[in-house]
This record gives sequence, C-alpha cells and structure tokens, in this order.
Amino acid sequence: MRKTTRYPVEGANSLWHVYKTVPFWKVVKNFIVIQLARYTPLLGMKNWLYRTFLRMKVGDQTSFALMVMLDVMFPEKISVGQNTVIGYNTTILAHEYLIKEYRLGDVIIGDEVMIGANSTILPGIKIGDGAIVSAGTLVHKDVPAGAFVGGNPMRIIYTKEEMEERNKKETT
Repeated sequence: MRKTTRYPVEGANSLWHVYKTVPFWKVVKNFIVIQLARYTPLLGMKNWLYRTFLRMKVGDQTSFALMVMLDVMFPEKISVGQNTVIGYNTTILAHEYLIKEYRLGDVIIGDEVMIGANSTILPGIKIGDGAIVSAGTLVHKDVPAGAFVGGNPMRIIYTKEEMEERNKKETT
C-alpha cells in the first residue's frame, strides 16, 4: 500500500485548489529547474540543480537520463540513493490531485537501483536497494530490495533470492 497523506477538498476538484496547496512561484521556479535539467547531458549538473534548487536528496554517482520528469510541485519529497540510474523519460510523482482530495507522499529510491525508460513512479512509493524496474513500468506499490519488477500493473518478476540464483547460473 502506498504511503500518502490525504487532504480533502470541497467544491471544485482538487486541481482547482492547487495554489492553495503549493505557492505559484515555487512551481514556476521548479518548472524552470526541471526543464533545464531534463535537457542537459551533464549528470553532475543535474544532481547539483536538484539538490540546490529543488531540495532533493540525491546520492553520489546517481544518473538521471535525459527527459526525466520530476514532480514539479513537491520535488523535495523525492529521495534517490547512491549509484542509481533513472531511465529516459521516467516520471516521478510525489503528489496526485483527484476529484475530492489530493494526496502527497514521499518517494524513496534506494542505492544501486535501476529504473528503466518510460516508467512512472507514483507518490508514497519505496524502491529498495538493488531493485530493477523494467522499462515502461507503472510503480504503484513498494518494490522489495533486490527484486526485478515490471509491467502495468507492476508485478514481481524475480525476488532478490531468485535473481541471486539466476546470476549464479549465468556466471558458471
């Protein structure tokens, strides 16, 4: 189950209440920083932009591929460990605006995680150390450490133990 906090709204859908939930100028600044980072091929610069201007926790040697789209409203709720790869055009969300409520949740991505291209990570998700997320996956629940997951809806393809056994067979 995703770990999100729910905030009910009355009247119009929650997106109409957006600037009651997050300051307009914060969104403008975040949008500009994220767009700059999406197009720069300099990995160190991306990490510096994310840490400095978005207040994200980003581990050393972490790589965000081109076109990665971070949550424009609450990027500070995203944490990425060391030596992790976030694939091309991946979207990482820390919020969701619904009809009668909006939800916020931290996204925690561990160390040495591989996230394939065109994946979407929903709010309130934890991806454990050493996990692999196949390309095009909708990550709608937590991913155990060392697991290989994929699909829409996401499912576990191999557990950590099955991956270790598979790797042993490949090296012998």
